[in-house]
Amino acid sequence: MVYPGAEVPVRAGLRTTDVEEARAFCRKLYYAPLRIEPVGDPGRFDFSADVVELGPITVGEVGYGTDIRVLCDGLETSYHVLAPLTGMLRSRHRGTVVFADPTRAVVYRPTGDIELDWPGNCRLLSVKIERGALERELDAALDQRVVSPMPLGASFDLVDGPGRTWLALVRLLLSELRGTDGLASQPRMAARWRDMVVSGLALTVEHPYGEEPAGLQGPMRPRTVKRVLDVLHTEPWRQYTAAELAAIAGVGVRVLQDAFRQHVGMSPMAYLRRLRLDGVHAELSRSDPGTASVSEIAYRWGFTHLGRFAGAYRSRFGVSPSATLRDPS
Repeated sequence: MVYPGAEVPVRAGLRTTDVEEARAFCRKLYYAPLRIEPVGDPGRFDFSADVVELGPITVGEVGYGTDIRVLCDGLETSYHVLAPLTGMLRSRHRGTVVFADPTRAVVYRPTGDIELDWPGNCRLLSVKIERGALERELDAALDQRVVSPMPLGASFDLVDGPGRTWLALVRLLLSELRGTDGLASQPRMAARWRDMVVSGLALTVEHPYGEEPAGLQGPMRPRTVKRVLDVLHTEPWRQYTAAELAAIAGVGVRVLQDAFRQHVGMSPMAYLRRLRLDGVHAELSRSDPGTASVSEIAYRWGFTHLGRFAGAYRSRFGVSPSATLRDPS
């Protein structure tokens, strides 16, 4: 059995002069509503991409060869960073225009439409991080309540400070994942590297909270709550009881429930259900409908009653699990 967290990298690459083929590739790997329109010399269209999916993150190096315009409706499911390696990209998102180049990355929150003017000489690193993964990382690792979507800044520096380190980490990860015999080829090692990319972005991007990490608010959580959160995030598929979680925390059931409601905003079991649902949603979104099974994925994440699971899934995401598997957009 392969447990969530031990991810196997999946590589996808394409080089083509066919616009429709490039569109289909990007819609499958990134967002179905994505629209790509050449505005430069169509004869110079030369799309090339080398992309690796690793659980909740998708990292790729992408270029088009000619000037293009990219339009995308609200991302909803993911945070996204574009970091040019060459050239300059003009981005408009949520009313803010950013010019990204090798000195500055552009950041997208999962809300609001996106418009890109992407010149032919611009080749960039594209980093997509599933919304739940970034928010859960802060939620668990930093002992803080986060707002959703997190109010991340529109861009960050790639030359100095943490942005330079984060970009170097992403480039090294992509290079390692392209190979077959590096450390990143080991699933557990790759998962740790993936987590560094996710948490590193949260601590790199600009935000309006002074020295506080982006999007954080609320008091530090007590140790009893942190112990239970650590366990739930480590093994979300296990069948816990309220009494077992209370024993892990070292307090009574009622005390733990009250502490969770105060510091997490819901009961331990409600938090576990949300964690599992987000995990199932992420896995369904990146699975092949020809080979994956909703029931198998649900069972792997700890859901034993498929009827109740389907109802809870629809309540959280507005669609059925099978609809997500067929159309992950």
